[in-house]
Amino acid sequence: GQTPLSWAAENGHEAVVKLLLEKGADLESKSSCSQTPLLWAARYGHESVVKLLLEKGADLESKSNGGQTPL
Repeated sequence: GQTPLSWAAENGHEAVVKLLLEKGADLESKSSCSQTPLLWAARYGHESVVKLLLEKGADLESKSNGGQTPL
């Protein structure tokens, strides 16, 4: 499954991502496949969400179970 933050990042909902982070959502939360919100946002091309997550300190080198990174 996914966390609300990962879902918002995957779908490009920048305002929701920002709100969830302000409310204490875990920036490095991982889905059942170990995918972070940053990886989801990058995969679907949501540049503004990627920038926001990076500004908040998201790990650019985190890897999913399949070895994927946000890059």
